[in-house]
Amino acid sequence: MAKKILLQPENFELETNTVWAFPERGKWATHDAKYRGNWSPYIPRNIILRYSKEGDTILDQFVGGGTTAVEAKLTHRNFIGVDINPSAIEITKNKCAFDFETQASTTLINGDARKLDLPDNSVDLICTHPPYADIIHYSEDIDGDLSLLSQKDFLFEIGKVAGECYRVLKKDKFCAILMGDMRHKGMVQPLAFETMRIFELAGFRAKEIIIKEQHNCKTTGYWKTNSIKFNFLLLAHEYLFILKK
Repeated sequence: MAKKILLQPENFELETNTVWAFPERGKWATHDAKYRGNWSPYIPRNIILRYSKEGDTILDQFVGGGTTAVEAKLTHRNFIGVDINPSAIEITKNKCAFDFETQASTTLINGDARKLDLPDNSVDLICTHPPYADIIHYSEDIDGDLSLLSQKDFLFEIGKVAGECYRVLKKDKFCAILMGDMRHKGMVQPLAFETMRIFELAGFRAKEIIIKEQHNCKTTGYWKTNSIKFNFLLLAHEYLFILKK
């Protein structure tokens, strides 16, 4: 007899301030932490419930391990997931293959976030977690994989992503992006705010800036030792930008 999975989080409450922390990652439905760098399902659930309604169409053009796709299905939203890596599409397909009664659809596309094959003004919410430049490589040599780019090149290409986000999103709707900073030669590189500025240049306005505390980082012990030895602070937060068209 197959083990029955818990399909919804227990005792869930919407976040109400601009500092979010999820020490317990969230393990309902098919969620897990196997896909490196994926976000806690509490993040897309909060975004989806606050900035969309049932039957809306949600886009995640860096679908990765499928966390947003699962949450869209569980909250009765239509979902479009795009990723340049075909393995991410396959992982997401498997993640969404659980029994759940809904009229919402899930569409997965092996494509490029910089050139979406979607009509103008066709999406109700963008909810995505791009790579942080080349901190984690998600492929070895896929042409167009932004995770293989240096910070400078990444920021240039994310401008194309921002333009596509603005094009496909409906007027007065929201684009939510989680982004972290980097450190290079001991100095902080404010990748997150540089990314937000690029989205503003594309036409978006900042509705909210949320600080998301990081928990359960696998390399924390190693970096804690080095932070003292080489006198730098660990980057223990990311930024969640809620941007309005």
